[in-house]
Amino acid sequence: MKIKELLTSRLGRKIFVSHLIVIGVGVVILLLTARLQAPYALNQHIRQMEHLIGESDVLRQNLMNTFQAALNEVLLIAASGALLAAVIISSFVAWRIVFPIRSMIKTVVQIADGDYRQRAHFVWDDEIGELAQNFNRMAEELHSTETRRIELIGNVAHELRTPLASMRSLMEGMIDGVLPADFSTYSAVQTELTRLQRLVGDLENLSQAESGQIKLNIKEFDLNNLLEQVVLRLKPQFSEKQIDLKIELPESALRVKADRERIQQVLINLLGNALQYTPPHGSVQIYAESKHDMIVCGVEDNGIGLSDSEIDQIFERFYRVDKSRSRVGGGSGIGLTIAHHIIKAHGGSLQAESPGLHRGSRFYFTLPLNN
Repeated sequence: MKIKELLTSRLGRKIFVSHLIVIGVGVVILLLTARLQAPYALNQHIRQMEHLIGESDVLRQNLMNTFQAALNEVLLIAASGALLAAVIISSFVAWRIVFPIRSMIKTVVQIADGDYRQRAHFVWDDEIGELAQNFNRMAEELHSTETRRIELIGNVAHELRTPLASMRSLMEGMIDGVLPADFSTYSAVQTELTRLQRLVGDLENLSQAESGQIKLNIKEFDLNNLLEQVVLRLKPQFSEKQIDLKIELPESALRVKADRERIQQVLINLLGNALQYTPPHGSVQIYAESKHDMIVCGVEDNGIGLSDSEIDQIFERFYRVDKSRSRVGGGSGIGLTIAHHIIKAHGGSLQAESPGLHRGSRFYFTLPLNN
């Protein structure tokens, strides 16, 4: 193998050769230093000895030759020992560095082939260990993303299948003469088309939200006023289900700089969820207050509540607390995901709390206060 290929082919060889080069340079410097410095040092010692044993050219030469031979022997032994130590240490260091990298390369190939469950199975307390931990974190995110992608395709297909199947049955009924081609039939078809249009709009909003492309029309307004309007708009639906809708606001105005339409969208979504998951004769309360430099606005109900695992998943796309609900009864399952991204785009956060199943829940978000 050529020297250039040896130096550039493998990381282990590079590390091994680099250690040998360092040792080689050290040996050369040691030999040159001994060659240049040893005669001078020996002459100094010989002069001191001549005062004791007298001058003798033969003795001087013998001493010089003997010293030079002894020095060369010592240097040869030292260089051999250093070379052997370099081979052992460099081999260990090369293995220590290359082994985990090769292991990760193998794992990367498996992940690239679609096996997202593979992980790096070693943890060392150094940069290699930190690399392995971050690699596993990346692999976990890829696995989670792939899982969500598959679920998204399945959920979208399911959401599209229902209205399309309904429209197909209606159209086939009219073609076969089973259903009359009158206003009620056309109205049923239009209802299904509206459901499809709403789903497409939700998916478009979700795409913009998750890509960070939500367009905000930021203006200053009073949040209290918006809350009162939203409650007035939804009050009939709560009354129809015999749910008591309460509102608790501070006396002073809560001035915020935000997109009024987007915040209204979030409020309607939170109240809509409370309406869906609160039984008749229950109660829902919406409130707002200022804390330090933030505004806290929340919706609290005494409905079906959430488990700990549901709280962790509630803001994931297409997630429904009640799996038996259809789109008509439970929405598309992406409203909270969109709301989460809307609040995040405003510099706030949307969170959920619940003491447990059948004990109600509380959804609240924060917005910067415009002082």
